[in-house]
Amino acid sequence: MSKLPGWLGRLGAELTELGERLEERRAAAEAEADRDADAEPPIPTAVDHPAATVDHVPPPPAYAPSVAVRPDPVAAIPWGMRVAAEAGWRLLVLAGTLWVLMRVISAVQLVVLAFVAALLVTAMLQPTVARLRRYGLPRGLATAVTAILGFVIMGLVGWFVVWQVMDNLDTLSDKVRDGIDELKRWLLDSPFHVTEQQINDVAKNLSDTIGTNTEEITSAGLQGVTVMVEVLTGILLAMFSTLFLLYDGKRIWQWVLKLVPAQARPGVAGAGPRAWRTLTAYVRGTVLVAMIDAIFIGLGIWFLDVPMAVPLAVFIFLFAFIPLVGAVVSGALAVVVALVTEGVFTALMVLLVVLAVQQIEGHVLQPFILGRAVRVHPLAVVLSVAAGGMVAGIGGAVVAVPLVAVTNTVVGYLRTYGQEAALRHAPQPRGATAIGAAPTPIPPPSLPPAPGPPPTGEGEGEVKPPVQ
Repeated sequence: MSKLPGWLGRLGAELTELGERLEERRAAAEAEADRDADAEPPIPTAVDHPAATVDHVPPPPAYAPSVAVRPDPVAAIPWGMRVAAEAGWRLLVLAGTLWVLMRVISAVQLVVLAFVAALLVTAMLQPTVARLRRYGLPRGLATAVTAILGFVIMGLVGWFVVWQVMDNLDTLSDKVRDGIDELKRWLLDSPFHVTEQQINDVAKNLSDTIGTNTEEITSAGLQGVTVMVEVLTGILLAMFSTLFLLYDGKRIWQWVLKLVPAQARPGVAGAGPRAWRTLTAYVRGTVLVAMIDAIFIGLGIWFLDVPMAVPLAVFIFLFAFIPLVGAVVSGALAVVVALVTEGVFTALMVLLVVLAVQQIEGHVLQPFILGRAVRVHPLAVVLSVAAGGMVAGIGGAVVAVPLVAVTNTVVGYLRTYGQEAALRHAPQPRGATAIGAAPTPIPPPSLPPAPGPPPTGEGEGEVKPPVQ
């Protein structure tokens, strides 16, 4: 019995040692399994796994030619083509925006033209309001006086033109009939061998054409009535808008500025007054030039004894607001009236008067009166008048040139403002760069040194200035 505790102790120690060995073997097996899991699986070959050839492509042999890797499509497109594509889609977006804007303007064309006409009239009358306010009149009274006087003068001019046309219509029709008879006699006696039967056939065909197109003429007359109603509506809208622009134009401009983004607001606030000055200079200069043209051409027509001299002068004044094209149309109208009523010689004299006055206007009056503030290239004038006439008729041709002049002023100011803003926000140079960027003062001219001993310095390279 004394040996039993010792045998039990040895049995316990052996069991403990056996357990530790089992734990070590288990830990070693787990570590080996982890290493096998982390390692890449071996590539199966066609011999071991025949079905693996379907999913795996063996590498090409060494003697096979090398194939270049396909580049990225973005890198394969040339830089110039990428720039053109970027600019192209932006231009498409801009063109679409302009197209939508033009469609909207066409839908409300009457309102837009009335407001633009109100802007032009306001630019012409606003200096009078400012002058009356400097004399001490309240803003409302100065606006009312200016607007009433302006509208009354415009109405009197229109009434005078209609009165002169109606008063001279009978005389003009008689002279037109005499001119047609004279043209008929000239054709019969001309070397073109025109017979009276041919002239009568032309007159008969013209009469038949008018008779067969009676419905079209009637519809055109009804359309003319509609146009007159639209014109009267536009005139009322323009008068109403002019009153408010004269009275409250400053606050309207401040409200418009609130619609502009905050970052662009300073530039737009600076461009607005300059654009208004350009528009005012254009309207006042054009009115003065048109008045001079109408007076001198009207006097020439009156001295040549052409009928309806005053209505023709008023037409010349109104057509002068259409640059280039208006002068041609009004001058041609005066020449045709002189040709029909007074003959070829009088028509040639009227043509000389019109050409002389227009040459003086183009080379002397416009550069002197309008100045550089509203100078627009002739090509831009022709293209803008043509585009405005195609889009909105006569009204579009009238407002095209002032719109181009104002746009030119605004774009020039915003470009200058952007350059100055970029310079203000640019980082300042530092260190040696600042010294190099600093302006170098120009040294004054040196005088020859006075006679005497050479100057001495305390250190090497130090020279004292010469004794004056």
